[in-house]
Amino acid sequence: MRISTNQIYDQNIRAIMDNQRGLTDTQESLATGKKLNRPSDDPVGAAKVIRLTEELDQLNQYQRNIDLVTGSLEQQEAVLSNINDAANRARTLAIQAGSGILSDSDRRAIGAEMEQLRDEVFDLMNSQDADGNYIFAGHQSQNQAFTLNPAATTNPVTFAGDAGENSVQLSDSTQVQSTTSGQEVFQNVLARRDFAISGTPTASVQESLITEQGTFDTFHKNSYDPVTAANNNFRLTLQAGNQAQLTNINSGAVVDTVSYASGEPFTVKGMQFTLSGSVGDTVDITLDPPAKKNLANTIDDLYRVLSNSTSGVDLREAISDAVVGIDNAQEKIALERSSIGGRLNVAESIYETNLDLEIAAKETRSSIEDVDYAEASAEFAKQETALNAALATFPRISNLSLFDYIS
Repeated sequence: MRISTNQIYDQNIRAIMDNQRGLTDTQESLATGKKLNRPSDDPVGAAKVIRLTEELDQLNQYQRNIDLVTGSLEQQEAVLSNINDAANRARTLAIQAGSGILSDSDRRAIGAEMEQLRDEVFDLMNSQDADGNYIFAGHQSQNQAFTLNPAATTNPVTFAGDAGENSVQLSDSTQVQSTTSGQEVFQNVLARRDFAISGTPTASVQESLITEQGTFDTFHKNSYDPVTAANNNFRLTLQAGNQAQLTNINSGAVVDTVSYASGEPFTVKGMQFTLSGSVGDTVDITLDPPAKKNLANTIDDLYRVLSNSTSGVDLREAISDAVVGIDNAQEKIALERSSIGGRLNVAESIYETNLDLEIAAKETRSSIEDVDYAEASAEFAKQETALNAALATFPRISNLSLFDYIS
């Protein structure tokens, strides 16, 4: 086969250029640490790298979300812990105020501390995060969650937010609630269930109060009718044989029958009465509607009672109202703290899962785009040797001529 001089030049130049191009590509890979420096290097691999990079960016955002929600939940837990401490102190003072050995001035001193506790709880319920958002205001986080009107005669602390709750995405399929509305945590707290004497009793009533709150609560829950008010009216009738019978006025159903002695206290369905009268005398009672009251207002009620030198049955009832209200508020707080603990556990678990996914994605991306330095260094040496050989042999081949062999 005959090879022209032009072909010899073209082939050698092409070989030299190919070697130079390969050497340059290898040198670029060694310099950048990437074997994919442009999509044309490996179109399929480049597409995979783009998808993996997007996945890693999303995982990084999820990890930032977890950091934010963890900080928020930890702050809420700290606030609720402080509110619970204030509630414990208020409960202790309430029980202390019921002691018969205290004077009016002693109770007024306790009332003054109660006022401070009310203000402390009010401030804590209006806690703000690092961005100035009110934690318990729901979706109205730019506005104060609770307002205080000292001039109000009852319930001076009112909720000004809404029932909105915020959630944060922690993974492709998991959202975690980051805030809870103060309406749920503080407002939806049941006050003490109670009853009132209605109408004009024919029996003489010396005393009527609740002595067994749990028993009365059960009776109230099972008997109170929010639709038909008449079903909430009951009648206590003195009967022969020293008995007292409690019946529902509307239905006539007998609720309970207990022993009775004139002028002596007796208990029926958790309610204690001291009555005097004759057979057939009656006392009508009405179940109060279930009411809700936040902790700050519960403490405020007792503060007002203690400041006004209230005594006797009114003081006992006020203390009972406060203790039950505080207990119910603490139960709500405990439930929320438990919920926060569960959400923190979920966030921690997802954080670890996201870390594993991040490591796997980085390893996969690295295997596609990152250079193997040992392999690339060996390839660079081989290509350099080939280029040097081509450069060294080309002049010798190009100088060959038939005229050198004609004598």
